[in-house]
Amino acid sequence: MSRSTTRPDRPPLKDRIPGGTDGRRMLLIGFIDKCGTGLWSTAMALYFTYVTGLGLGQVGLLIALSGAAGIAGAPLGGRLADRFPLVRVIICTQLLRAAALLALLTTDHYLLLVLFSAAGALPDRATNVLTKLYAARVAGPERVRYQAINRTTSNIGWTLGGLGAAAALAIGSTTAFHLLLVGDALSYLVMAALTLRCAEPPAPAASRIAAASTDPAPTTRPSNPWRDRGFLAFTTGEAVFFLHDSILQVALPLWIVHATDAPVGLAPLLMVVNSALVVLFQVPLSRFGTTTDAARRLLRPLAGLFTVGTLALAVSALDGRTLAVTALTTAAVALTFAEMIHTIVSWEISVALAPDDAQGAYLGVHGLAQSTQRFAGPLLMTGLVSTGPLAWPLLGAALVATTAAQNRLVRRRLTPPSLSVPKVTVSEH
Repeated sequence: MSRSTTRPDRPPLKDRIPGGTDGRRMLLIGFIDKCGTGLWSTAMALYFTYVTGLGLGQVGLLIALSGAAGIAGAPLGGRLADRFPLVRVIICTQLLRAAALLALLTTDHYLLLVLFSAAGALPDRATNVLTKLYAARVAGPERVRYQAINRTTSNIGWTLGGLGAAAALAIGSTTAFHLLLVGDALSYLVMAALTLRCAEPPAPAASRIAAASTDPAPTTRPSNPWRDRGFLAFTTGEAVFFLHDSILQVALPLWIVHATDAPVGLAPLLMVVNSALVVLFQVPLSRFGTTTDAARRLLRPLAGLFTVGTLALAVSALDGRTLAVTALTTAAVALTFAEMIHTIVSWEISVALAPDDAQGAYLGVHGLAQSTQRFAGPLLMTGLVSTGPLAWPLLGAALVATTAAQNRLVRRRLTPPSLSVPKVTVSEH
């Protein structure tokens, strides 16, 4: 006897991606971006060493100075996005990134190399803010899922780019280094051509229906994130949370070498585990942060993951290779899930706290959290590694205290009705 009902077919993949055609196209652009970045960033330090002939100290200073200059990119990009069409701003950043890279081919002079690297860091840091703005506008209330898909595809692109760079570096010639740099620059030009085909998404204020066409124009000035103490406090807490990047990328390899009995080869394997977990779980986890209140509640498990990760790092310093490998793997997994949970919290709440009349400016200031961490985080991590095992529980306590403070702050700021995006999609306007 046949069944009277059949299970509904699963929607095609394109219908499960928020944002329509433009949303899917921007995901492809992000994928290409990370493929190109994976090509160049993996070989950047070696390029300055072997091609331009810089010393170790000069390379370190160049990277630090360009990173410091890039801190201004996030607020600058957000401010420009509030004043000009978002798609045009994105295209400008792509072209500037290409030009800055190609300029490196024209000189071996140290000051010019620093200048060109800093010029490329500004639009590079602005890109994260502009991508978040585009997701918030094109995907509407599904922005968390959209950003999760974007992060998954970006990780795949970064991995493919890194593999391509590894193949080129095996050759080790000057031509191979030049090809990596040119390949990254060409990826930005391809991205700009694709971005030209994207429609401009409506700004938040434009998506609301006016009560009457005769309403007077607003006379108040747009909100200013630099005068919003609550938002600045939230951004400061975010900078602390973003330390998970430096723990995984900087502290973990150094800790394995200097403080544990684990084999050195474990470090790259744990980075592979990190990428694989993000690809597998970032999108499924996004369903737990689809509302602002749900995202706020994720701060509690985030505190637990930080606790497990930092305590496991301390335990890994005890004698024994098996114990060290087990503890380090536990730490890497816990901190990777902390990274994914924090990403969901950060995406949703930062947009929810940003008023419609200055969304770009607010998200630009929020972007300072990650930019500042990229500059200061490695310095802090090297200090923690040199301090010894006791430093990790202290860092864990600081992270847990920050989650509690953020929870209270967000609860006070986002009292009903929520400041989050209304439950309508961009396509409905």
